[in-house]
Amino acid sequence: MTQNRSKPRPIANSAPKGYKGMFRSLESRNFRLFVTGQSISLIGTWIQRIAMPWLVYDLTHSVFLLGLIGFTGQIPVFLLGPFAGVITDRWNKRNLLLYTQALAMLQAFAIALLIVLGIVQIWMLIILSIILGCITALDNPARQSFLIEMVGKKENLGNAIALNSTMVNVARLIGPSIAGIILASTGESACFAINGLSFLLVIISLLRMRIEQQTLKPKQSQFLSSFKEGIKYTFGFAPIKAVILLLALMSLMGMPYAVLMPVFAKEILHGGSHTFGFLMGATGLGALMGAIYLASRKNVLGLEKLIPFACVLFGAGLIAFSFSRYLPLSLFFLIFAGLGMMMQMASSNTIIQTIVDDDKRGRVMSFYSMALMGTAPFGSLIFGSLAQWIGAPHTLVIGGISCILGAIVFIKNLPNLKTQIHPIYIQQGIMENPLDNLEE
Repeated sequence: MTQNRSKPRPIANSAPKGYKGMFRSLESRNFRLFVTGQSISLIGTWIQRIAMPWLVYDLTHSVFLLGLIGFTGQIPVFLLGPFAGVITDRWNKRNLLLYTQALAMLQAFAIALLIVLGIVQIWMLIILSIILGCITALDNPARQSFLIEMVGKKENLGNAIALNSTMVNVARLIGPSIAGIILASTGESACFAINGLSFLLVIISLLRMRIEQQTLKPKQSQFLSSFKEGIKYTFGFAPIKAVILLLALMSLMGMPYAVLMPVFAKEILHGGSHTFGFLMGATGLGALMGAIYLASRKNVLGLEKLIPFACVLFGAGLIAFSFSRYLPLSLFFLIFAGLGMMMQMASSNTIIQTIVDDDKRGRVMSFYSMALMGTAPFGSLIFGSLAQWIGAPHTLVIGGISCILGAIVFIKNLPNLKTQIHPIYIQQGIMENPLDNLEE
């Protein structure tokens, strides 16, 4: 497939070694501002993510409604994601993020107010979850494609993605623990209020950034044509297609494990909100370990082999966790599941953003977001229904086996994918051209 790219730069050996190399993308002032604001906001986001299923289960005691609330919160990403990608490629990304962050802040405050007033009902939470899902559908591709503008140097993009993942998973580690304490001492309303306040820091950081004038796609070009072009480009290039499909499978049959964590905490491990927080925190610890490892890598080389390995690790971790009835052992297995989950997600993101054309980045990343989050609502419904029928442990076994089988298919296609990815790496200066050595 033809790739329109600028003159290659020798970036393979440009990354500094050691701890300095792990944080090289922070050389950019804009990315430092983003990390400062987002690191606090993400803790608030994870506090809300823990509080929402706990609130739903406390109100209804229904495993199915746990799945339903996950479905309604993420289905807009599946339905609206590709259209959001077109908007992202045509509009100013920083302005889009300012709007999405402000709207998400209002959504969190609305739930907090309903709880304080004592009028919160499940149908209200479903509506507000749908609203947040619509916001997220636009926020995700804008945020992912805005990374390159914040970082500036494309050779630091992979490191920025890994550091962003590190930041997410530090929050994943801290947020659930804080949420468990707040839920036990204050209640759900404080969790949503804290998340609402945390968005202010992101808005301030975005306003302080100095972004060069973007070259946007002309507004007179047809929206539908841009939409079709994005689909053709994403699924017409085998490496992007394969990475996105495996990610979608993991999201469909693995990621919904989170909706069953209240069941494992209460019914299987016989704990409370603290146990729930520990379970989610263990996954975050493993994910943090994976993100730190990826940040320490010099470049993208070898990530195409790491993706299926990480998917197998994630699936195996879920299967092992499903058989555990001892909390420390359960936490141990979830650490490995989180490690595999993060390595697959971040590696997929890095490879896609490295090989994609800049003028189609928003549309491709909308399909990445659609695979990561858009398929999860269907998985939430599947997991909720299966858990009610065969139990939560057996449901996780099915999910883990599905992830492992998907990784095996990916491995079989790996030689063909490498033959299409490596010429792009050579063109960008990421790897040497073996023909050059033969000529010498």
